[in-house]
Amino acid sequence: MQRLSLGTCALAVLFLGTGADWRQFRGSASNGRAEADVPADWSQGAPIAWAAELEGRGLASPIIVGGQVIVTCSSGPAQQRLHVLSFDAASGEKQWERQFWATGRTACHPTTCVAAPTPASDGKRLFASYSSNDVVCLDLDGNLLWYRGLTHDYPNASNSLGMASSPTVVGSTLVVMVESDADSFTSGLDVETGETRWRLERPRKANWTTPVALTDGSEEKPPILLQSSAGVSAVDSETGEEVWAYLDGASTTSSPVVVGETVFVPSNGVTALRTGRSTPGVPEIVWNAGGLQPGMASLTASDGRLYLVNRSGVLTCADLQDGSRLWQLRLKGNFSGSPVIAGGHLFILSQQGVGYSVELGDEKGEIVGSHDFGEKFLSTPAIAEGAIYVRSDGHLWKIAQP
Repeated sequence: MQRLSLGTCALAVLFLGTGADWRQFRGSASNGRAEADVPADWSQGAPIAWAAELEGRGLASPIIVGGQVIVTCSSGPAQQRLHVLSFDAASGEKQWERQFWATGRTACHPTTCVAAPTPASDGKRLFASYSSNDVVCLDLDGNLLWYRGLTHDYPNASNSLGMASSPTVVGSTLVVMVESDADSFTSGLDVETGETRWRLERPRKANWTTPVALTDGSEEKPPILLQSSAGVSAVDSETGEEVWAYLDGASTTSSPVVVGETVFVPSNGVTALRTGRSTPGVPEIVWNAGGLQPGMASLTASDGRLYLVNRSGVLTCADLQDGSRLWQLRLKGNFSGSPVIAGGHLFILSQQGVGYSVELGDEKGEIVGSHDFGEKFLSTPAIAEGAIYVRSDGHLWKIAQP
């Protein structure tokens, strides 16, 4: 079996993981990793720098852009009121709030809510999407730039549980997945105008994964990976044209992670695909590990290791080279949010409201502390400038040293 070139991959992940911002779901590089020193000793609980109250419901993870922490919420008897809020990252003071009326369906399962997709940013604009298929674009001061009610254009695009795929910015395109049992599609929207650049018909099955850019840092406009029950497609982010496809099925909840030119996909366990930029076409299957079974949480990777959490709350560390299991660690609770990694530690939140800090070793992982927030979590932590940000329905917290 050929070996992956992980030296180059590690440099690529390092390059993509740096910077003060955390601009979309699982970070600016969509890999759940930040090169930062953050408070990891939670033996006496996590050091809380500040907490801010939130209105209504919200499962969307926070993003951090230019010193602002951005979150979305939904309120009202039918969650028809949509909120975008900005908090000062240093003090936790609310800087501004914008509200809109939903134009699409707001019915969803009680576990989730209309404000489930995580917002995104290109550093100049903020993009918030909701289960109602409304997409809002604001500038960093909260001024409305454009608004798209996609249900108006595609009235059958919905599912009974609620939509939760997060938008992803690639170059000048905002990629929005609206995949359901009825009208199912993914669109590329112009970030400046909101106009549709392309629209792809997609498998008709509810899908909650998030698009991931296929980038090693060398491309300004890399392909975008779209994962569904059918598998994974790489498409040109500007035109929507398919570059390659892997059609052996994949998860509709856990999203993949990219390390260099290799994509690790929650498919038949976990499957590693070599993308072959130099030789376009069907990707090479490097390895498949059927014993690795991700749950709802997405995959992440660091220092030659792959990390996943199964439906029983077991954290598994596997070798990126061949998928062999290196160690396992049982966590308490159920996990819907995804893990993030910084400073040699992994951080994850359980649905029961407990956050864990896990030290990542070569031979074992060790829980070095936990914190009971006392509220339900289905979101993923965000990391920026040495701090960790987490949110529940009711509150937004900053974890940082005083």
